[in-house]
Amino acid sequence: MTLGALAAHTEGIVTACSVVANGRTFADAVERLRDHPRLDVGVHLTLVGERPLSPPEKVRSLIGRDGAFLSGFRAFTVRYLLGGIDAGEVEGELRRQIERLLDTGLTVIHANSHQHLHVLPRIFEIVLRLAEEYRIPWVRIPREPGVGRPSPRGLEIAILNGIGGRARRRLRESRTRTADRTVGVLDAGRLTAEQLSQILDSVAGITELVCHPGLGDEALKAAYHWDYQWDRETAALCDPQATATLKAKGIGLTTFHDL
Repeated sequence: MTLGALAAHTEGIVTACSVVANGRTFADAVERLRDHPRLDVGVHLTLVGERPLSPPEKVRSLIGRDGAFLSGFRAFTVRYLLGGIDAGEVEGELRRQIERLLDTGLTVIHANSHQHLHVLPRIFEIVLRLAEEYRIPWVRIPREPGVGRPSPRGLEIAILNGIGGRARRRLRESRTRTADRTVGVLDAGRLTAEQLSQILDSVAGITELVCHPGLGDEALKAAYHWDYQWDRETAALCDPQATATLKAKGIGLTTFHDL
């Protein structure tokens, strides 16, 4: 995934990326990012699908019997709704993730999370407090237009929009900022050049394009069972037509730093 993000930055329209501090290739990603100072770096807070940085005894409510995080947002959300997620353990783990990335010397200017779990109300309070403490000025809050298509994924994004609305109201009391809207959440991981052109019609104000570029479909599919079309998405983001479309629609690229 790192290679795809860097390619989409150097050859395409990507201006920011997010790093999984407890990811499998963290050290390699950090070293590569040092060579791309114009690419904004954020923390991709992760509470599912990986292993915690915390000792198991510190995060009992977040892990399964194998010592790894729960498999995905459905399992996490069920435990969360049943009151089985300990807020103190969440804060401790997320603090370790943020500090691990900051300890590299990279500037961390934005935050989001794997499968957007950070917008769940009790989790969001923790993330907002940590963003303010560590001076991370931008936090993603999904606000995705055009999710009316009848599909399970469309329903999930509609629910996410609703939860995000509450988070946006909470943000009004904070110095932390968020983009006016997001685009691409519905199709991230499967973007084509044609879809990207259509998605850009929904840009309004400060808009964050959410995408998942990668290089090497076979290796990535063996490691991550998300059914993403990594190479195709990277190609769409690097396609000269994407830059031409931005210009034709009067859309300017920016960075969190420049904002």
